[in-house]
Amino acid sequence: MNGRVDLVGGGPGPIDLMTVRAWRLLLQADVVVMDRLGPTDLRRHLAPDVEVVDVGKLPGHHPVPQEEINALLVDRARAGKHVVRLKGGDPFVFGRGGEEVIACLAAGVPVSVVPGVTSAVAVPEAAGIPVTHRGIASAVHIVNGQSEITGATLAALGEDTVTTVILMGVGALPRLVADALRAGVSPDRPVAVVERGHHADQRTTRSTLGAIVLDAGRIGVRNPAVIVVGEVARAGLLVPDLLAANSGLGG
Repeated sequence: MNGRVDLVGGGPGPIDLMTVRAWRLLLQADVVVMDRLGPTDLRRHLAPDVEVVDVGKLPGHHPVPQEEINALLVDRARAGKHVVRLKGGDPFVFGRGGEEVIACLAAGVPVSVVPGVTSAVAVPEAAGIPVTHRGIASAVHIVNGQSEITGATLAALGEDTVTTVILMGVGALPRLVADALRAGVSPDRPVAVVERGHHADQRTTRSTLGAIVLDAGRIGVRNPAVIVVGEVARAGLLVPDLLAANSGLGG
């Protein structure tokens, strides 16, 4: 067996936001196992004989269970194939990359991990929102919106110096907001929702914790989106906001 698996972080979408190593491994791959999110317009760059397996998940709909994905990676590598497991963002930020590493190592399959630009930072950045800012926010709390809201998350939401970034959270937004308000978080806390970050149809909705559910429902906010809660989401924070708007970074 001379096969191997590389878990590759594809970043937030555009191919030119992938790392050089990620791109090199993709061009060397025999098999590419890819998610729904991640680099766009990729297939036309691959050789015609590369096997492309789509295992993408939709909210609430996982057609290929994680156990089957693990088995697929191991099976192709054991057949002597160079497998690239391409993920959106970074493999270890809510990408189940750790589970796939464990599966490969348990099967004796060589595996490596290639970092990717995580959407938790890159998507807010595309809208001109820094997740940290000197004198404003000195810590970042990243949350999987599909998970239960913990005490740590409620504390972060209420702390002025912490930015809370919620991934995969559009469907859970009403529940998260209700829990936060019930815990005493100010309804005036700034919120921004950035849809389709780094794409031509990117859209940014700025609101407050108390109003975001109505605002998001009114305009039809949809996944993929990143939700930012904290002072950094306040409109006009950065002096170059006009520059960002003129360059398309303002949403």
